[in-house]
Amino acid sequence: MSRRPEWWFGVLRLYWPLNTLGAKMTRWPVVGRLLSLIVVPLFTKDNFNISYIPVNARIEPVVSSALCGKILEELVRRSAHRVIIGRCSCRDAKKCRNYPVEDSCLLLGEDTKVVDSRIARHVSVEEALEHVRNKTASGLIPMIGRVRMDDFYYGIPNRGRMLTVCFCCPCCCSVLNTLQYLPEEAKSSLVRLKGVNVKVDAGQCIQCRSCIDACFAGAIILSNGKIRHDEHQCIGCGRCSMVCPQQATSMIVENMDITVDEILGRIKARVNVESGG
Repeated sequence: MSRRPEWWFGVLRLYWPLNTLGAKMTRWPVVGRLLSLIVVPLFTKDNFNISYIPVNARIEPVVSSALCGKILEELVRRSAHRVIIGRCSCRDAKKCRNYPVEDSCLLLGEDTKVVDSRIARHVSVEEALEHVRNKTASGLIPMIGRVRMDDFYYGIPNRGRMLTVCFCCPCCCSVLNTLQYLPEEAKSSLVRLKGVNVKVDAGQCIQCRSCIDACFAGAIILSNGKIRHDEHQCIGCGRCSMVCPQQATSMIVENMDITVDEILGRIKARVNVESGG
């Protein structure tokens, strides 16, 4: 069993702002290059590989939460064990006023069995699925993948048997809010779901710039009177479609089966959530 007493959340709350500061410092001359030697290995390859799942993706011709539900339900049902972390360190550090701090990340896999019950609830499949439904219904954006640092935060051995599922708010999420400062090598570890694209209805768009202001990746610009989207910069979080007052921006899924198979395959290559084997 890991040893993480409840006061550990206080330690994380004090430490958490250093995530943003560290990302910003990688842009500093001299010091930034040295810091990147530490940051890049932690946030690349098998140590860090994540994807955001848009909760309102359009599987034409209807808007549906089916993509989000199918991916997360598959992972939860396959998982050997599940825990729900007691507090979200991102929201805790920023004293979030928009979303609850309590009951945050869902961790899946054999090695979550050792997580200290003072900082997490060990839950059944159905309890985990209910948690997923509640969090996505509240407007939080699911982020799933391999996050090596979480092994340390929650006292889990680094054996590749734990998958992180965060439910992120745009106001506090450390990854979303530091994305613009991360080295390019680290940015490439935020992988847009295969076959998920942004579609802008020019007839509905009033060029209010809401999507531009909301885009953490800087993937949307206004050029020659039109909203233009850079698919190479986009991380597919769906934030642009959530804030559009005209519903002119939408997330399109070309083929749900291909999208689901790709993300499940990418996870399996890095994390074994099913058993200790």
